[in-house]
Amino acid sequence: MNTLAVLYAEHIATLQRRTREIVGRENLDGVVIHSGQAKRQFLDDMYYPFKVNPQFKAWLPVIDNPHCWLVVNGSDKPKLIFYRPVDFWHKVPDEPSEYWADYFDIELLVKPEQVEKLLPYDKARYAYIGECLEVAQALGFELMNPEPVMNYLHYHRAYKTQYEQACLREANKLAVAGHQAARDAFYQGKSEFEIQHAYLLATKHSENDTPYGNIVALNENCAILHYTHFERNVPAQHRSFLIDAGANFNGYAADITRTYDFERQGQFAELLAVMNQHQIELCNSLSPGKLYGELHLDCHQRVAQVLSDFNIVNLPAAEIVEKGISSTFFPHGLGHHIGLQVHDVGGFMADETGTHQAPPEGHPFLRCTRMIEANQVFTIEPGLYFIDSLLEDLAATDNRQYVNWDKVAEFKPFGGIRIEDNIIVHEHGLENMTRELKLD
Repeated sequence: MNTLAVLYAEHIATLQRRTREIVGRENLDGVVIHSGQAKRQFLDDMYYPFKVNPQFKAWLPVIDNPHCWLVVNGSDKPKLIFYRPVDFWHKVPDEPSEYWADYFDIELLVKPEQVEKLLPYDKARYAYIGECLEVAQALGFELMNPEPVMNYLHYHRAYKTQYEQACLREANKLAVAGHQAARDAFYQGKSEFEIQHAYLLATKHSENDTPYGNIVALNENCAILHYTHFERNVPAQHRSFLIDAGANFNGYAADITRTYDFERQGQFAELLAVMNQHQIELCNSLSPGKLYGELHLDCHQRVAQVLSDFNIVNLPAAEIVEKGISSTFFPHGLGHHIGLQVHDVGGFMADETGTHQAPPEGHPFLRCTRMIEANQVFTIEPGLYFIDSLLEDLAATDNRQYVNWDKVAEFKPFGGIRIEDNIIVHEHGLENMTRELKLD
């Protein structure tokens, strides 16, 4: 029996225990989790790529099949209603037979509209979990995504089982292979479009398989935080390369970022090396009992020190932070939870009832403020950018006098830097999945 199969038993037992707890607390008979439905494009007979409900794929690695349903109460064997139509237009999924299938009572659904016969007859005390609320209403559900249930599930999703951690390691292996291929394509002088294809070929992913749209940016485009254009033409000169790209394994995501300098020497290469060292130190600062927001504030101090040391801002680091100047060069959050979603849920929760853990004042874009605990998985992704619109805003303030605009002009053609790893927090240590795979 393979390792995942062994770990899956404990994973299902954990989900059953969590379900049993919240079902009893809310006086429910159970929850019904819908995988979702494919969405048809407007005025067309084509469908958008299907994206499964993350609460569904938490139970089993079925990520490409709409119209499936789970009926669970935490005590009885979960029931899986598996959509398997008669269809000569499309590939029909095989009947479930993998290691996970033994943990479910499986009934096959031929037509989506026939599902009512397979669902509980009395749905008054069953909670529907999914996005298709009109379908749920038509089927007779009265409780749809009830807040106490969702808060509980989201909060506990942050604690990854051993099976989930194994899936995340596999996702990192795939992503690292893609990053290495993309790096090599950059140094070969390829275009963004060609680098993207090198990445997909190495990961054996299509664009619809990746957990998010890859960011493959050259030169000035490295300053665009969510750049997904893929320029077809090779630039006149290769200076810098930023790739933020992930991979998917059993529905679990990797999210890795690297930045490279083409010449591998000069001021930008030095800046990159310093930021890389700060990123490693920030990763190593993850420890149980600390608020994630504290690391974000530490990151701003580090970015400010870099701005001061490289004479980009003519102030000591503490004053750069105090005046808010560091946010011009580092405008996003340090990182986030990762798992079934790239930005996994529960990052702002102080407890399982949904109490909000506010971000540090003045840092609205931070995606995680939660207390760091064992079995949580985080990304750490500090950045330093030269973004035209933010620099223009800075130039319109009194703080413009502290900026070395000539130095800014020297760095702007490189766009910026972002470096990101995926780390599991263990009770007695850290596991940097990305670095342990030797991605430089």
